[in-house]
Amino acid sequence: MKKLLSIALVAAVSMSVFAAEGDGDAAKKTQSPEPARAQAEERYDSPTWPAFLAIWQVPHAPDVVGLRLTIPYSTVQENVTGFDLGLWGRCLYFEGLQVNLLRNEVVDDGAGIQIGIYNSIGHGDMLGVQVGLWNEALCLRGVQVGLVNIAGDDADGIQFGLVNRAESLHGYQIGLVNVIRSAEIQFFPIINIGF
Repeated sequence: MKKLLSIALVAAVSMSVFAAEGDGDAAKKTQSPEPARAQAEERYDSPTWPAFLAIWQVPHAPDVVGLRLTIPYSTVQENVTGFDLGLWGRCLYFEGLQVNLLRNEVVDDGAGIQIGIYNSIGHGDMLGVQVGLWNEALCLRGVQVGLVNIAGDDADGIQFGLVNRAESLHGYQIGLVNVIRSAEIQFFPIINIGF
């Protein structure tokens, strides 16, 4: 009986020692807040919502993957993917269909279709179609259809409107006033071709 009690006592002490070592490892893991904090910041850095209704300016607005309604006002979201509908849509990066009555404003890169009175891609590439009264893109890869179409440094595609202007264009301009600033013939009415 004494042997059985001593074996049980040794087993209990051994288990408590191993458990304490395991708790020590867990305590070491929780004592270093740097990795845990970095993981939490990484996880909550840019939340995404499937739908967003922009009623007023919201600081740190979430990214949208789905539908954003900008009635009556638009917040500046970093990324919008999907549909952007309303009066005035603003974001840093956009992919999808952007239909806003007054203005579609993308600060950096955009891909898809913009339809509105004033469409702009500020500092990046536009891959797709812009349809409106005034269309502008720093770098165009696609089509602009409107009264005034402006493309920046490097454009590939077609501009169709009353006034078309591009710094450098590989494509066609069809309209009353067509200007390609880097071409040998910078101005030509009705149709202008850039090589």
